[in-house]
Amino acid sequence: LKNPWQTLAVREAYDNPWIRVTAEDVIKPSGGPGIYGKVSFKNRACAIVPIAANGDTWLVGQYRYTLNIYSWEVPMGGVSRDGDLLAGARRELREETGLTAERWQRLLDCHVSNSITDETGVVYVAEELTEGEPDFDDTEDLQIRRLPFREALAMAMGGEMTDLLSITALMKLAILRPELA
Repeated sequence: LKNPWQTLAVREAYDNPWIRVTAEDVIKPSGGPGIYGKVSFKNRACAIVPIAANGDTWLVGQYRYTLNIYSWEVPMGGVSRDGDLLAGARRELREETGLTAERWQRLLDCHVSNSITDETGVVYVAEELTEGEPDFDDTEDLQIRRLPFREALAMAMGGEMTDLLSITALMKLAILRPELA
């Protein structure tokens, strides 16, 4: 389908190592002038659902500065737009949980808050796990929790978990692999 938006001018409003914000003068689909604010992410969100041989999974808990809440989530992090996603997933799983995995499967790709951002996300399932020591980034103060997959799914379904990638990943995996749920 044809793009009904016309971009007239783009001005950078803010830039840091993680995001770039632009103000864009546009012609709206209705034909009138408008402005659009866009947040461009310099990394792709990469989440991992680790699954042990017995069906357990791991969650990480951390205080989310932007929301002013404590959040339980699947392990995740950022991978540069030109970086290798699987290598990034392997790095994030090891950093946040100490786990390494022999078997990887891409579970889903998504757009996050696509009305104002160009952020993309990808989720992997990691299996055939070996436990080790985590190596947190200096911005992370994480708690690690191993629990049965069905309990993590119950947290997602019951509202105890609010992170979109985590909820979507757990729900899709429960549908694809009902024996876990």
